[in-house]
Amino acid sequence: MALGGGTFLVQNKILPGAYINFISVANASASLSDRGIATLPLSMDWGPEQTVVSVEQGEFQKNSQVLFGYAYTAEELRPMREIFLHARKVYFFRLNAGGSKAANTYGTAKYPGTRGNALRVTIEESENSQAEARLYDVTTWLGTVQVDQQKGVATAEALKNNDYVDWKTSAALAVTASAPLTGGSNGEVQDAAYQTYLDKMEAYTYHAMGCPSASVTITALFAAFCKRMREEVGKKFQVVCFRKLADYEGVVSVKNSLNGSENDPALVPWVTGVIAGTAVNKSATNMTYDGEYTIDVSDTQSQLEAGIQEGSFLFHLVDEKVVVLEDINTFVSITDEKSGDFSSNQTIRVLDQIANDMAVLFATRYLGTVPNDASGRSSLWGDAVKLMQQLEQIRAIQDFSSDNVTCEQGDKKKAVLLTISGLNIVNAMAQLYMSVVIE
Repeated sequence: MALGGGTFLVQNKILPGAYINFISVANASASLSDRGIATLPLSMDWGPEQTVVSVEQGEFQKNSQVLFGYAYTAEELRPMREIFLHARKVYFFRLNAGGSKAANTYGTAKYPGTRGNALRVTIEESENSQAEARLYDVTTWLGTVQVDQQKGVATAEALKNNDYVDWKTSAALAVTASAPLTGGSNGEVQDAAYQTYLDKMEAYTYHAMGCPSASVTITALFAAFCKRMREEVGKKFQVVCFRKLADYEGVVSVKNSLNGSENDPALVPWVTGVIAGTAVNKSATNMTYDGEYTIDVSDTQSQLEAGIQEGSFLFHLVDEKVVVLEDINTFVSITDEKSGDFSSNQTIRVLDQIANDMAVLFATRYLGTVPNDASGRSSLWGDAVKLMQQLEQIRAIQDFSSDNVTCEQGDKKKAVLLTISGLNIVNAMAQLYMSVVIE
C-alpha cells in the first residue's frame, strides 16, 4: 500500500502518511563584519591599464614583483606599502593608459609600461640538444632577477607565456646572450581616468577610498562621488583627499605635506589605510605614523587649533614622534539634526558599520524571502538587537536597551520600518580636564 510522506507547506495532502517538517527556532544571525578594505588609484609602471585589481596584504608582500613589476622594497611601491600598513585588502586601479608594451624578437611584455624595458631574454643551447634536433633553454630576466626558465624547447611555439612575457610563436630560436625588451612606455594620466575609476568602484564594497591627487577638480569629484554613494546609493565609506574641506562626514582632508614639498598628497595612502583598518571601537587619535615619509609637522599651536576647527586631519610632533592630532573628518556645520559628534571618524565608523551590516543582512536573509508579518519583523528586530549588543560588548556603544529598537510595517505591504533610537556611541578619550585641590 502506498503511503504519503515528506514535508508540507500547507495541510492539503491526500494520501495517508506522515508529513514532517523540521524547523529550528529563529535565531538572530547578525554579526559584525571585519574592516580593513580600501581602494586607491595610482599611476604605475606595470600592470593592466584601467582595471581594478584586488590585492590582499600577504599577497602584496609575496608577489609584489608579479603584480606591480618591482620587489617589495622598491621605491616605486612606497604608496602600496603605506596603505598596507593598516589595510588588509586593497582594490588598486592603474590610472595611466595608452602606454606601449616593450618587445624584442622573441616576445612582448605582458603589460604596457616602462618596467617592461627591464626585461630581457637569454637563449642557451640545451645540454640534450643535437645537431639534427636543436633544443634551447629560454630564460626571462627582470633586471638581474631570473623570473622564468623553460628548458629543452625546440621552437618558440612550444614556449609557454609567463607572468612577464607573451612569446612570439613565429620567432626563430637561436642562441642569444641577451635580448632586451625595449619601447615600453607608461602612457598618460588623463582626468577622465579618475571618472572611469569611480564608475568601476560603484560595484565594489570597501571602507575607505584614497584620492592621490592635489588637483582641486579631482578632489571635488571624489568628494561628490562619496556623498552620492553614501546618501543615494547607500554605500557607506569615507574618502581621503588632500586639503579638501568638504564639510561632510564622508570626506577626510589630509593637510600635512612632506618636508620640502608644499603640495604633495603622498600621505593619502597611509591615511586611507588607517581610515579603512581602524576597528569600529577604536580611534586613530594619537596614532603614531609608522610610514616611510618625513612629514612636515612645523605647525604652531594656533595653526593646529585652526586646523581642527576647519576639519583637517593633522599630524603633529609629540616626544619626537609624529602622531595623528585628532581622528576627524571635514564636517563642521553643526545643526540640530547633526551634532558635532558627526565630525568624529570613530562615530562615523560605528554608524557605517551598522548601516553596512544591516544592509548585507537584509539582502542575504530577508529580501524576497521572509514574509512581512509580525513573525518576520520580529526576526529582523532580533537581528538588529543582536548587532547592537555586539557593538556594546566591544564598547563601541553604551547604555543600549532592546527597547530602543522597533520594527514595524512601513507605508507599503512590502516595506519594513526599523528604528534604532537613543544610540549612545562611545569615543576614545581625547581631552583631560583635571582639578587639583590643595588644602
